[in-house]
Amino acid sequence: MNFAIKEISTSKEIKEFVKFPHKLYKSSKQYVPVLDSDEIRVLTSSPSLEYAKIKLWVAVATNGEIVGRIAGIYNPRSNEYHNQKRIRFGWFDHIDSKEVAGSLLACVEDWGKELGMEQIHGPLGFNTWNRQGTLTEGFENTPPVNCLYNYPYYPQILEELGFEKQVEWIQIKLRADGGVPDKIKRINQLLLDKYKLRILDVEELKRDPKFLNNFFKSYNQSFRDIDNFIPLTESEVRKIAKDYIPKLRKELTCIIVDQQDNIAAFGVCFPNLSASFKKAGGKLYPFGIFHILREFKNYNTIDLMILGAAPEWQNKGISSIYHTFIATNLERGTIKYAITNPQAEDNSAYKVWDRYGYEPYMRRKCFIKDIEYVTQ
Repeated sequence: MNFAIKEISTSKEIKEFVKFPHKLYKSSKQYVPVLDSDEIRVLTSSPSLEYAKIKLWVAVATNGEIVGRIAGIYNPRSNEYHNQKRIRFGWFDHIDSKEVAGSLLACVEDWGKELGMEQIHGPLGFNTWNRQGTLTEGFENTPPVNCLYNYPYYPQILEELGFEKQVEWIQIKLRADGGVPDKIKRINQLLLDKYKLRILDVEELKRDPKFLNNFFKSYNQSFRDIDNFIPLTESEVRKIAKDYIPKLRKELTCIIVDQQDNIAAFGVCFPNLSASFKKAGGKLYPFGIFHILREFKNYNTIDLMILGAAPEWQNKGISSIYHTFIATNLERGTIKYAITNPQAEDNSAYKVWDRYGYEPYMRRKCFIKDIEYVTQ
């Protein structure tokens, strides 16, 4: 097919860029559209843009219709943190065409050459709070709102274009209404007593800046060795805290603190809102907010969003405390299932799910390729 690649920057063009997936996945029952307004803010006014640079391109057919899109992201903090020279690609969607996909990726690769980068990888955002990873298994399932969905031809085309796996993430689905054996509850109480830990009331986290700062400090430390992770900046923390902390639910949040009120470990879950976001269709008004608020109050599945422990508390078994706390709360309610956030396939933390009984739900990959320079 005939098409042209165009770099975009105007408000109108960015709106079209954001809305393209809605058309691409119009016939998909699994695709979950995020809010257009949120996507526009991330692309144009994210606090991550204080240090990162972004460029946007679309592929346009001769009839004027968009047939593909991509974002190139230069993240110098990530490169410094991991001692790498990489450029990222994200917001990558396209029709089933190797030519379209290849031309879009070439734009990012060429920009990477100008910057002296050695590799291109993605799909990634500015940091791990953005959606990332190409879906490779579980196409029949609906993802959580904070996870990407794509057609099966995406990974096939990336591999045909020379991309290889950098990291693979797994998501599982488990029963959340099975409760916790009394023996496990007693063991967890012994852990609390042994290490002089306590479970923080979520309202304390919301109103006390000390706990809020300690939470994100622990978050940055907990995931410091994860692939593609970079610590959140103060500006990013303020934005995330404003957007997410007020929405935390007491029954779905477990923050464990030590004697000095430092955050030892944490488990944060949210109601699964995929069904309501499908109904919203990317628009908060006039009816989107009604669907979302209704499902936020009445839901039967949760998303296990953030589970972690500070480095000095890892491998001491205290992660079992937040699993037990949340599972105990859920057995008294109407929650039936839980879906984990993507976790690296070699993450030993998956052993904790064995006692619940789970099934594979989705797999996704971050792809990588060396940037080739033509020597003169």
